[in-house]
Amino acid sequence: MTVANTGVSAFIAEWSAWRREREAQLADRHGFLAITGLHWLTDEPERFPDAPGAWSTGPDGVVVALDEGEELVVDGEPVRGEHRFGVLPERGGVHARWGDAVIEVAKRGGYDIVRPRHPDNPLRTGFHGTPAFEPDPRWVVTGRYVRFDEPRPTTVGAVVEGIEHVYDAPGRIEFELDGRRLRLTAFNGHAPGSLLVLFTDETSGVTTYAASRALQLDPPAPDGTVRIDFNRALNLPCAYTDFATCPLPPSENWLPVAVEAGEKIPYERLR
Repeated sequence: MTVANTGVSAFIAEWSAWRREREAQLADRHGFLAITGLHWLTDEPERFPDAPGAWSTGPDGVVVALDEGEELVVDGEPVRGEHRFGVLPERGGVHARWGDAVIEVAKRGGYDIVRPRHPDNPLRTGFHGTPAFEPDPRWVVTGRYVRFDEPRPTTVGAVVEGIEHVYDAPGRIEFELDGRRLRLTAFNGHAPGSLLVLFTDETSGVTTYAASRALQLDPPAPDGTVRIDFNRALNLPCAYTDFATCPLPPSENWLPVAVEAGEKIPYERLR
């Protein structure tokens, strides 16, 4: 085997291991495939068929009133009667246990929501993987991270009509693909220094999910270089379930090329 072939084999092996981990996360008992409803809270207490109690929200935050015999476990402690979750931060939330289910209480787009997660949800139990393009090293490029003088608050739409998300964009990534000079606005990732990119391209709505795909990038090197591997382009939760509030990419993150790499439209959306 040549050195080049050895390198490609290692690349494919690493991608395959990453895919197995990704599929395991998707199939998690209380992942987003287990969500059975998206309930928007108001100041009027309301009961839902897939969660205990009557739920409401107001200036002091989310409140649930549990009937006799109903119980939630919050932070490891059982709660009964009235429980106040308080004011939740944007994109923050609490996961309360209810039997073998988890009740997500969160704030999205400025609104408080309840999203029950039941392991026996058919979307989760019937999940058998996500189609993806075959890995190809040509879709791995080196970009240059350009940090803004100050993070730029960036408002984007959402898959739920009527709400918006605001993210701080710390910088942009400049790169070349198929001989074209392109750029993407980046948001902060989950890990310190990491970056999150939301994008669409000419495959969106054709072979890949129309609304958006995501790239999670490691922190840029000290000289600003950053590795962009489009083979690891991910679907957001909204690609699978209607009970998601996913953000849309900023308008400048539409790529005028067909990125035939990464995850495709889920089987669940092809039925």
